[in-house]
Amino acid sequence: MAASNDYPSTASTSYVDESGDGVLFDRKGRVVLDRYRGPRHFMLGLLEVPDPNGLDQAFRTLRAQLLSDPYFRRVPSMQRERRKTALFFHAKDDIPEVRREVCRILLEREMQFFAVVKTMSRVLEYVRQRNAIHPGYRYNPNELYDLTVRMLFKNRLHHSDSYTIVFARRGLRDRTSVLRCELITAQTRFCEEKGRLADARIQVLPRYPHEEAGLQAVDYFLWAVQRLYESHEDRYVDYLWPRVALVHDVDDTREKPYGRYYHKKKPLTAAALGLPEDIG
Repeated sequence: MAASNDYPSTASTSYVDESGDGVLFDRKGRVVLDRYRGPRHFMLGLLEVPDPNGLDQAFRTLRAQLLSDPYFRRVPSMQRERRKTALFFHAKDDIPEVRREVCRILLEREMQFFAVVKTMSRVLEYVRQRNAIHPGYRYNPNELYDLTVRMLFKNRLHHSDSYTIVFARRGLRDRTSVLRCELITAQTRFCEEKGRLADARIQVLPRYPHEEAGLQAVDYFLWAVQRLYESHEDRYVDYLWPRVALVHDVDDTREKPYGRYYHKKKPLTAAALGLPEDIG
């Protein structure tokens, strides 16, 4: 894993990853939400990490300890040739004992998690409405990703002189310039609204999870939120909640048209979402 020591000393360092793929249609134009039990939500998460190097070292130390522990010797994901836990932490692949150790580190260190949640059925409604008005319109999952980027960073690019934002790589195409434009758009709109000067520098870095401990960490927070929304299991998000600053459920318009905000005084739980018990 590459140490994150090349960032400007004045930069606010954040890590961004998503849960869900934003796909609505297959190659034949059929709605995939109706054909298989895929993710019913798309989530984009942001993790602000004041000490990226410290987190990197903590993860390195933990991984070395786990790999040297005979208890994990025969665990498939711990085998180096599998290129999973032995290479980097990933909540979906890590076994429960490993998850608990990773979560312990996340709770011990200073960091703040933010997320935007979109409901795919509501995205489908929007696409159909737009097609009814403009028959030539064709939905692309990148639209949803870029929209949530703007929402996630709407009011988070004016506190520091410079920002280093590390995005998890998505596919083969390099979208660095596009994402930087989306961030500048979010920054400019907010500053114009508040009468401020949008002069903070923005650096965008595309990275793979094994290169950045921060991407591994944000994956854990996203996985916890995903477990709640998709499987109605809130014990993971409850455990990590001390490090969660804000989750914006955009399409939960039961009370307000702009959705619901969950934070320290209003925790995100299965009961708050009106969900039934754990569906496994």
